[in-house]
Amino acid sequence: MFIAGFPAGSFQANCYLLGSTGSGEAVVVDPGEGAAPRVLALLAEHQLQPVAVLLTHGHLDHIADVAQLCRAADIPAYLHAADHHLLDDPLTGLSPQLAAALSGLDLTDLRPPSVLDVSSASSVDLAGLTIAIHPTPGHTGGSVVFRVAGSGDRPEVLFSGDTLFAGSVGRTDLPGGSTPQLLESIGRELLGRPEDAVVLPGHGASTTIGAERAVNPFLAGLAHA
Repeated sequence: MFIAGFPAGSFQANCYLLGSTGSGEAVVVDPGEGAAPRVLALLAEHQLQPVAVLLTHGHLDHIADVAQLCRAADIPAYLHAADHHLLDDPLTGLSPQLAAALSGLDLTDLRPPSVLDVSSASSVDLAGLTIAIHPTPGHTGGSVVFRVAGSGDRPEVLFSGDTLFAGSVGRTDLPGGSTPQLLESIGRELLGRPEDAVVLPGHGASTTIGAERAVNPFLAGLAHA
């Protein structure tokens, strides 16, 4: 399996490329501010054809370049319906202070031509992979985690967006956020995954489910399915 990632923009939101080795195709996960040139360069370097963009949620730092990429490659974006409104009015997902600071920017052209709803899908088949979709509301109403099953010695991989970080969890003080809902989502959908499951978060370093069970202070005593 091919995975590449890098932090993008002023918020350093992690953008990832993902594909099955030998498929010649890739999906892009969370192309944030300024991510498009780096994504296109990586695709060209590895001779990969993009087939879709997957969005873990609709916050601006994760979607800023999605329309640009989707138009350039004529591919759809996948996003939970509860966050579709953030493509049209991204400032409604931010704090009042940050929304005011960004109010002078032109944020009117962020919706890709084709946006597919993942709210009723358990998985999608893209780039030679079956990618499971786990609903994890709490950071936003439409937050999801994308999961690729392990194979042989390769552990499964979780693209956790802003739901779960190394040593932390997503903030819940923005519109649509809920701490009880976030913790319930993590316990239900994530903490029951294998110890060696790799977590690739929306910000910061990678981790594993086992490490987060052991040391993440926000998850202490949290039951899991």
